[in-house]
Amino acid sequence: MRIGPAGRVAGTLQAPPDKSVSHRALLLAAMGSGETQLRNVLRAADVASTLAAVVALGAEVTDREGSGPGVELFVRGVGLRGAAVPTVPIDVGNAGTLMRLLPGWLAGQPGGTWTLDGDESIRRRPVDRIAEPLRRMGARIECRDGRLPPVQVEGTELRAIEYELPVASAQVKSCVLLAALTADGQTTLVEPTRTRDHTERMLVAAGADIESREGRITLRPADELRLDEVAVPGVISSSAFPIVAATILPRSVLRLEGVGVNPTRIGLLRVLERMGGRVEIQDRRMVGYEPVAEIEVLHAELEATTVEAEEVPLLIDELPLVALLGVFAEGTTVVAGAAELRHKESDRITTVVEGLLALGAEIEARPDGFAVEGTGGLAGGTIDAAGDHRLAMLGAVAGLASRDGVEVVGADAAEVSYPAFFGDLASVTFE
Repeated sequence: MRIGPAGRVAGTLQAPPDKSVSHRALLLAAMGSGETQLRNVLRAADVASTLAAVVALGAEVTDREGSGPGVELFVRGVGLRGAAVPTVPIDVGNAGTLMRLLPGWLAGQPGGTWTLDGDESIRRRPVDRIAEPLRRMGARIECRDGRLPPVQVEGTELRAIEYELPVASAQVKSCVLLAALTADGQTTLVEPTRTRDHTERMLVAAGADIESREGRITLRPADELRLDEVAVPGVISSSAFPIVAATILPRSVLRLEGVGVNPTRIGLLRVLERMGGRVEIQDRRMVGYEPVAEIEVLHAELEATTVEAEEVPLLIDELPLVALLGVFAEGTTVVAGAAELRHKESDRITTVVEGLLALGAEIEARPDGFAVEGTGGLAGGTIDAAGDHRLAMLGAVAGLASRDGVEVVGADAAEVSYPAFFGDLASVTFE
């Protein structure tokens, strides 16, 4: 798809549903006792993989199809220890969240053996970070070459542990928390840096005995979980793309409605603020267990900044956009401590750097991040999404701000997390 240069973006967009919360809501509803109503679940390829997985594990799901990006689902769970054993591997597709969270639930169910597999991209994404703590708990986990999917999980009795996460990761944390629900005592996790806390919020709502204080999360085993209702908020990670477009295109004024502003997810807004961005959060409120607000964005002149390692977990999905912001900022923008980017849908350090270089940026890769010189603009050209939804959307925003436009090869990758992305972006784009 070719994205031509634009004069500005202006208007109002409804934030699409949050993919991270949608995954977790489906999994916890399937683990629960009774029926859970899920509102505004993201209608996208990744979440469809989680939906198919919980059905394969025995959950009953009915839906009320709507015309928007979100769907209402009713899930009757199988309970903490009642997962069915399908006769074929569970296909996680491209859903890294599903691949890393689901073994935590299955590992503590003796008598069953499950295999999780996925597409070519998922088979390149390591799972040793979840296998290591699960094995400490007594889990029987087998991976290809000791670290890659497919993953085989043989259910067994689990023991409680105290575990210090070597790398801040919400997915690893969530996997261990799900396993702790069926362990034989109190499990404690220590985070080196705060990460997104959707799992903890949902576990509290489901009646789990969980405490979180000063980087230590303690969870005691449960007999059952009960979630009556989960309302999925709009997602900041997808909304970040039009936010950045409005920031770098002159004369832009954009409003985004219903955006989740969980403090563990708005790292990009903090970075934008110190770069000189003009972003205002309005009408904060709670929707279910998550804070939501409207966000207004105006074009701004930017100054370079440095993103340090402790900030990375709070904007891990938005770091490619920091690279693009750096092109339009005065000075050198640096991202450090982000080696985790090499284990996403693509090696995002390599693909972002090579992609922006092809469009005329002055950017260099570093082992744990990148450095970008602010040149004030991009010539344009071709960028290959490499099967990565965030790279496809990055290319589109770069196209709007370029001189000659950008051809995004593999633009359909955006459907993984934001199926309406190109239509939404076109609706607020003007010459």
